[in-house]
Amino acid sequence: MEVSFSKEIESLRLGAGDTFHGEGILAITKALLQSGVAYVGGYQGAPVSHLMDVMVQAKGYMDELGVHVEACPNEASAAAMLGASIHYPLRGAVTWKSIVGTNVAADALSNLSSPGVSGGALVVVGEDYGEGASVIQERTHAYALKSGMCLLDPRPDLGVMVRMVEEGFRLSEASNMPALLELRIRACHVRGSFDTRDNVAPAISTRALLEEPAAFDYMRLAHPPVTFRQEKLKYEQRIPAARRYIAENGLNELMPGRRTDLGIVVQGGVYNALMRALQLLGLADAFGETDIPLLVLNVTYPLVPEQIGDFCIGKDAVLVVEEGQPEYIEQEIATLLRRRAIQTRLHGKDLLPLAGEYTVEVLAQGLLEYLASAISVRPELVEGHAQGCDKPSPNGVRWLTDLAHRRKAAGALLAAPLPIRPPGFCIGCPERPVFSALKLAQQQIGPVHIAADIGCHAFGTFAPFSMGHSILGYGMSLASRAGVSPMMQRRALAIMGDGGFWHNGLLTGVQSALFNGSDAVLLIFKNGYTSATGTQEIISTPRTDARLGGDKSDSLAHTNQTIESTLKGMGVQWLRTVHTYGVEKMRATLTEAFTSDFNGLKVIVAEGECQLERQRRIKPWIAGLLKKGKRVVRVKYGVDEDVCNGDHACIRLSGCPTLTLKDNPDPLKVDPVATVIDGCVGCGLCGENAHAATLCPSFYRAEVIQNPRWHERLFESLRGAMVRALQPA
Repeated sequence: MEVSFSKEIESLRLGAGDTFHGEGILAITKALLQSGVAYVGGYQGAPVSHLMDVMVQAKGYMDELGVHVEACPNEASAAAMLGASIHYPLRGAVTWKSIVGTNVAADALSNLSSPGVSGGALVVVGEDYGEGASVIQERTHAYALKSGMCLLDPRPDLGVMVRMVEEGFRLSEASNMPALLELRIRACHVRGSFDTRDNVAPAISTRALLEEPAAFDYMRLAHPPVTFRQEKLKYEQRIPAARRYIAENGLNELMPGRRTDLGIVVQGGVYNALMRALQLLGLADAFGETDIPLLVLNVTYPLVPEQIGDFCIGKDAVLVVEEGQPEYIEQEIATLLRRRAIQTRLHGKDLLPLAGEYTVEVLAQGLLEYLASAISVRPELVEGHAQGCDKPSPNGVRWLTDLAHRRKAAGALLAAPLPIRPPGFCIGCPERPVFSALKLAQQQIGPVHIAADIGCHAFGTFAPFSMGHSILGYGMSLASRAGVSPMMQRRALAIMGDGGFWHNGLLTGVQSALFNGSDAVLLIFKNGYTSATGTQEIISTPRTDARLGGDKSDSLAHTNQTIESTLKGMGVQWLRTVHTYGVEKMRATLTEAFTSDFNGLKVIVAEGECQLERQRRIKPWIAGLLKKGKRVVRVKYGVDEDVCNGDHACIRLSGCPTLTLKDNPDPLKVDPVATVIDGCVGCGLCGENAHAATLCPSFYRAEVIQNPRWHERLFESLRGAMVRALQPA
């Protein structure tokens, strides 16, 4: 059973006079409906997954409003949806995780930006940057610059975020430019409230259809020779129109301060951290009143030259707080100031880190350097400091010093550094046994080059498996081994998930390998979902009836053969489907693939349901059986501590968090023994590994029976009596 968003869906129905309470990303979802959005598409990914998840599950309500919602197979197809806004007065929104999603969508975005849009087009981008990121550290800003798109970076306050969604559509329509709305991780998860408005049913919708298509207009095509005219329109009409709208409607916020000789220009998304740093240094209070004037850029592209110049003029020094590299905003501000001959000193990356997330501590350090720089240039400020004017509070400076001391003291308390705890597969993940089998196969055939991919299976790059030579894009593993295979004596292996297969791998990998006659091995993990992004369903998800009724066994094998039939239809001749928990069979199949005389693409489909989805499926079913008093059997695995030899090979081959160590109960032995702790889901991998690798026979399988039948109770009492009789006194 997939995660239910019933409560979130109800909050989408709030109207005028109501108050929304919740997370930032759900507030954005509500804002789309308040803005009269006509169609929504996207590809899931942190930190914006919930937007599409909620929209898809709210299909009934979306149909009432006439809003079309489409879960797209990748970001490129989502971006292409925005083409509806080129000719028609339709407000459309799409969403994805950036920067990886924007990379995939770049072609469509460029071809959308060239002719421009008539209906508002908004891209909600999860700017996955900083400490909690799970992708490469780049920024969306470059795409706004190169393609001519407005870029909004709202202050992390629910009211402001909602307003920027609504203004984003209007800005797009006023300038004919698509708009990007970037939301950092912290903005997506910030909690708060705002006063809601009624949702707006779009004038043109699935309930109010267009009678005729738009008239043909060659200027609306991103096609030479009109592209040259479109390029001029971007910079002669669209950007000036965007700047006028930004200035006239106050999209950027000026927050006055007591000082007139200093100022800070900050991206909207970094505002909360900056205010906390100012507060700790005694330069602001908890209500947002600041000593140093702030220009908060809720729109970071295009900048309004007059607004920037007016803010900086007359100030001794201005600090630009811009997270990430390159410093696009700082460079543009520097250019704008020089063109107007404004001599205000500009600081930014000279005082703040070049890259990395701007946390409160980082910003506080930078602010101290900024103030010290101002004092060194104007020594008379010291007098102001003596009077408490713009002086960092002793408490704030002490906080930074104490923080460093506390870290040092905490380290001194440890006898040794804490062990590294890398991410890993979920307990019972069906992909773990495949890596165990691959580890065993390489003992026989030798090491192979492994092209890894994005997805849950990327955890195989961590210990104890440490497999994967490259990750070059979602579904790109088979394509990325193309330059390696011809140089290798042994066949190369590409790994991808079913989500990656449908996202990009089918065409960039399989089609290319078949066309070029590549002699390679492709391993596809078929767990039934795009699990790494939140277990969303895909075209090869097992049938609903198989997931909810009938056979309640662990395996959902052969309930959906879409991947296999697609591969056969494309011409794959060597194809094997193996259940993932059969380690010995998987090892044999991998060995066959690497040693076969067949010259061509060899595909192994490793089938095993995502354990998270399996638990969601069977837990309510089991609870229902127990409530009815019916018999339920649960499998449990354990280790016989008297048999365990303590070499821990089983742990090195598995890496399961529930297979761990405990002190040896034998006083004559010092090596700890293996043990299976609570949390085990009974997947059986430990026993399969012990069998496939010929390890010690210390694992046992037991069945825990709840609500046993009468004869089972009788047999158990007889067995217990016999065991007690055989035990020594």
